[in-house]
Amino acid sequence: MEQTRYQVRFDWATTGAHAIGADADVIVWVDAITEPGSDVDLNSLPQGPVVVFTDLTSAHAVAQWVIDLQVKLAKRILIAVVAAGSSRDGQLRVTTEDLLAAGAVIDQLAALGLDATSPEAAAAEAAYRGLSRATSHLLTAVTTTATTEPQPEQLKVNTALTAADVRVIRA
Repeated sequence: MEQTRYQVRFDWATTGAHAIGADADVIVWVDAITEPGSDVDLNSLPQGPVVVFTDLTSAHAVAQWVIDLQVKLAKRILIAVVAAGSSRDGQLRVTTEDLLAAGAVIDQLAALGLDATSPEAAAAEAAYRGLSRATSHLLTAVTTTATTEPQPEQLKVNTALTAADVRVIRA
């Protein structure tokens, strides 16, 4: 287990989910621009934690959903924010869009009071904060969009979405 001293953790892909999420209460699976056929395989993630999906758009709603879960469980919960990344020749490719979307989730969690972040999570949050004004441009310029063009609504955090809009993959 890694980053165990922190409430909010960050890592990449299924290997990272196992490194930071086995003891978590929730895994936030982040895939900013979902490519065809890239659905998350729940069997490849640690068993036990609730798994929710987010992209950049629903970062605010997911953060609120996490707060609601913490209130419901009446305890300090552990959150594993896992950026999906993509695959190139069978190897993980770290993607800018997933880093920024994960950073947006972590930023929204911090804004709601969950700011005991690991250094890895803090770095993702700082990337988002530092580049937030350029996020729309960056998400249309990354290599992923050569095959999957994002819709305009995918290019920013939508604060009108609520916890009820969150996609729970595994309860």
